[in-house]
Amino acid sequence: MTKHFDAVIIGAGQAGPFLADRLAASGSKVAIIERKLFGGTCVNTGCTPTKAMVASAYAAHVARRAADYGVSVSDVKVDMKAIIARKNKIVNESRSGLESLLKEIKNCTIYEGQARFVSPNEVLVGDERLKSDKIFINVGARASVPSMPGLDEIKYYTNSTLLDIDFVPEHLLIVGGSYIGLEFGQMFRRFGSRVTIIEMGERLISREDEDVSDTVREILENEGINVRLNAKCISFSKRDGKIVAHVSCEDGEPEVADGTHVLLAVGRTPNTSDLGLETAGIEIDAHGYIPVNEKLETNVPNIWALGDCNARGAFTHTSYNDFEIVAANLLDGDNRRVSDRIQTYGLFIDPPLGRAGMTEAEIHRTGRKALIGKRPMTRIKRAVEKGETQGFMKIVVDAETKEILGAAILGVGGDEVVHSILDAMYAKVPYTIIQRAVHIHPTVSELIPTVLGELKPLVPLK
Repeated sequence: MTKHFDAVIIGAGQAGPFLADRLAASGSKVAIIERKLFGGTCVNTGCTPTKAMVASAYAAHVARRAADYGVSVSDVKVDMKAIIARKNKIVNESRSGLESLLKEIKNCTIYEGQARFVSPNEVLVGDERLKSDKIFINVGARASVPSMPGLDEIKYYTNSTLLDIDFVPEHLLIVGGSYIGLEFGQMFRRFGSRVTIIEMGERLISREDEDVSDTVREILENEGINVRLNAKCISFSKRDGKIVAHVSCEDGEPEVADGTHVLLAVGRTPNTSDLGLETAGIEIDAHGYIPVNEKLETNVPNIWALGDCNARGAFTHTSYNDFEIVAANLLDGDNRRVSDRIQTYGLFIDPPLGRAGMTEAEIHRTGRKALIGKRPMTRIKRAVEKGETQGFMKIVVDAETKEILGAAILGVGGDEVVHSILDAMYAKVPYTIIQRAVHIHPTVSELIPTVLGELKPLVPLK
């Protein structure tokens, strides 16, 4: 028997449940399908669990530095079982809260199982056939597992599975020097592991400016993390019961030996391969992502793709904004677009990186005249008082319009401070508005006006 709905939502990540709530509140009869865990990546294997564990790692780090603050701590011990239990409690509360919210929504039916298209307006879930004129895909992504020689012969983890180990690895080898790899690397180093980060590129987090990459590497190496760049033809083998990572196309040396565990942090793969998209005529790109237009519509009328599976953000905040865009356009008569949002995200190592807008390199490529301000955290009193002076803040503005083009705040509180800049960018006001603002002392944010008062011409690259 076919059941008819006004809207069918596939996936209960960061966009689906809130869209279901809005649509149901408007009077629509809604079905939402989830095959595994409510809350998607963020709640279950992403933001929530990792930041909970990062907090535990930070506590251990500060405890070890207690003498720097005049505090005596005799012994610092890490209890991984307690850390995992704390993390699981936070995750379970978040997931159950979202599940309860969904189950309380009137006009909304929950289906638990694998969804598969059988036509452009029909989805099969188990033995149930659901039909709707509007279908929304919010299936997220998972960790990529590349083909590497010797990988099948060793025990390896992804960001999802490493979250559940209740011990401290002796020597954790991390393949991938970007956001996930760096956060896990510092976290487990602070738990007590030896850590080696293996990156194929010339520098860490290559999408960032070189000064950001270099400073992040310095921060990690200061904590005893070994960073191996320019690693080509990565492969694995076993020697004397330990894991050896070969990081050169040449036989033998160089290599990273004595590894005990491996984390693969080399990107994400969208969960689109088992949805039967071809049956509905829905296009995907070479990487499995679903192309969408400015309003998140796929090539098939009345089918939308939201969140990580559409490659238009791949962050929790962009996924939630996808929901806001679709809901506003369908229910509020609005005309919101993906291009309305400014790129922003964080790297949650310690100290964190808060990013907004364009990088310095991207601005150079536009050829526009720009001004830049930069200040090291060693010249920010709040950072000095807290004993956390690594990093810097950098802001670039358009020399003609005076609008802020981009910012990188790498330092204590950087993931929060950057929002004052981001809000000004959305308001499209000249930087002088913030420059003349009076901020609270002593804070990190109070130096934003100072940086904007010391702008200098951005020198063109040769």
